[in-house]
Amino acid sequence: MSDHDARRTAIRRIISGERIATQEALRARVAEEGFDVTQATLSRDLAQLGARRVSLPEGGTVYELDDARVPQGLDSLAAVRAMVVSVVDTGTLIVVQTLAGAASAVALALDRARLDKVAGTIAGDDTIFIAPNKGVAPWRVARQLSSIWLEGASR
Repeated sequence: MSDHDARRTAIRRIISGERIATQEALRARVAEEGFDVTQATLSRDLAQLGARRVSLPEGGTVYELDDARVPQGLDSLAAVRAMVVSVVDTGTLIVVQTLAGAASAVALALDRARLDKVAGTIAGDDTIFIAPNKGVAPWRVARQLSSIWLEGASR
């Protein structure tokens, strides 16, 4: 098993067995397991594992793993339809509003779909910024995503 596979296995075990609220807390636990990781590496590992932050009924948030994993391709975009609230073309970027805590899962689905018009995404808690590829008008990406996520959906 490679180092990154062993590290991801440890992360999966920690998140599955404990309430981890922050990346810093997770980083400390991963260090206890013998893996010294940067925040950037930890973020990539969390995305690769399909981890997301979820709200607790009693308040606060924790990381959780989606064992179902987001499917690949355009199916992945349709799978997250219920999480998307709006798609807005700003003239430079596309801004997607999601349900609270859902932006990472939606951005991961978009990244995995590998749309030829999309250069990349940045996700917060309920907002995603999408950069179109060079020469692609943002309105084209917004229209494509709106047709997948919003058309025919009850909003």
